[in-house]
Amino acid sequence: MHDDRFRGSEDALKAFIEILGKPHVLTSARATGPYARGNRFGSGRVLAVLRPGSLIDMWRSLQVAVDHDLIVITQAANTGLTGGSGPGDQDYDREVVIISTTRIDQIHLINDAHEAVCLAGSRLHELEDALAPHGREPHSVIGSTSIGASVIGGIANNSGGSQVRKGPAFTQHAIYARVNSENQVELVNHLGIELGDDPAQILDRLQRGDWDAASVTPPPADSRETEYGDHVREIAPTPARYNADPKFLFEASGCAGKIMVFAVRTPTFPKDAHTTTFYIGTNDPRELEDLRRRVLSADGQLPISGEYLDRATFDLAAKYGKDTFVSLKYAGSRQLRRMFALKTWANGVFAKLPFFGQTFADTISQAAFGMLPQQLPKRLLEYRDRFEHHLIMEVSDFQRNEFEALLTEFFAEPERGGAFLTCTDDEAQSAMLQRFGAASAIARYFNLNREKVSGMVTFDVALRRDDEDWLEVLPQEIADQLEVSAYYGHFFCHVLHQNHVAKKGVDTVELKRRMTELLTERGAAIPAEHNFGRLYDVPAELEEHYKELDPCNVFNAGVGNTSPHKNWA
Repeated sequence: MHDDRFRGSEDALKAFIEILGKPHVLTSARATGPYARGNRFGSGRVLAVLRPGSLIDMWRSLQVAVDHDLIVITQAANTGLTGGSGPGDQDYDREVVIISTTRIDQIHLINDAHEAVCLAGSRLHELEDALAPHGREPHSVIGSTSIGASVIGGIANNSGGSQVRKGPAFTQHAIYARVNSENQVELVNHLGIELGDDPAQILDRLQRGDWDAASVTPPPADSRETEYGDHVREIAPTPARYNADPKFLFEASGCAGKIMVFAVRTPTFPKDAHTTTFYIGTNDPRELEDLRRRVLSADGQLPISGEYLDRATFDLAAKYGKDTFVSLKYAGSRQLRRMFALKTWANGVFAKLPFFGQTFADTISQAAFGMLPQQLPKRLLEYRDRFEHHLIMEVSDFQRNEFEALLTEFFAEPERGGAFLTCTDDEAQSAMLQRFGAASAIARYFNLNREKVSGMVTFDVALRRDDEDWLEVLPQEIADQLEVSAYYGHFFCHVLHQNHVAKKGVDTVELKRRMTELLTERGAAIPAEHNFGRLYDVPAELEEHYKELDPCNVFNAGVGNTSPHKNWA
């Protein structure tokens, strides 16, 4: 039975079933669980999970939800790390429905594949596959791509990614629904494609790609990088990119689910047929900062990426991320996503059985992949032994001689103690896979040691661009509360992922509060690219932005620990 606050729910469910059919209106805890639980954080009760197969049904479902005074969370892949694509444990004053968009995954390439129109549930790996025959690539090419993240999820979160030339995911071209201050649903078409005036006709034509070239505005100038390239070069007392940066907030971009996005129009980028990767090692973090500034101030194009990891992270990834490494290297990202989905399902099944627990599948996977021989190339292992700090720098092939000369000159200076090597193709692939196995590795470590530790304390941090002491040195009283730590991230942007597992008995909420204070005192911005979700409190100016997008607080109510109540009460 629902209390008086939630009356009308049964009528809403009947209306949803009429639109979508009973198989696509999920109501049991078992069926809704994978949607209502966050990837790493957040979970809550929902009235239903709706799985529309068309944009029109998505629009009609929204109308029903608004008519019955429901909270709507639009969810794509549910791969976020801060719980923002699902409900939280909050004092909701209305029932919550999740509208899952995964069945609506069409992608339309326009303007000779220089742009793409990506529908609500389309994923980055699908966009990557669609662009490959055209010699082009999307904004993100590994990391979020390999775990099945959606295109619109990246736009909604201003996700940054590894590629230093491109900056946060951003577009001013989107088609979306909002609920205005009179509680009326409006369709807004800012795609730059003429599709008519009637919402049903617009959404039907959009899904089918039914328009001619004359209806589409011209693309922007083609480039390997965006204006962010000039921005990140500045050694300024502010972060390069972070989720609350007003420069990257525009309708769908940075919306955090406060509108319902049906499609976005995004630029694509020329793909390098071949690249060169340099593997850099040092025992002095200031040496890496000196190199960063040397690279950013150099003439010519920026590197493609510059990924940092420390020795502890290297070791964690080698031991606990081997399944990610092997699956990506030999089977590809599609098989990795299937493996993760199978593992999540198996953990859910075994959790209900005695003597197994909620991470049994992790235990099996760890044991199975642990029997495989060493996968890392010899020279990378030698650098692991020699150096505490590692930087993986990828450049276009035409930049190889330029950066080889820069690195040779840099490390020839008498005060330098580091070194670099020019990777073979296998070394380059292995180095990058090792770096991107780091996030799953520390989560695996936590899962396998749950009874011995108290929890994870994770940050994605945008440091000041002029911060010379970029590598965190924690006070001893905080360091003593940590079982293991991993530092890795996008070094040229000064965006780091700082993930910790706290010792048994530690108050992780208080520990995170104290560690957050230390970072903000340094002028860092948190979060940098995973968005606020149910984990972080949004700043006042971002809350005002959310209120402008969603004045009645219908969409994703409570995100960023804002009010979960109607009309922001």
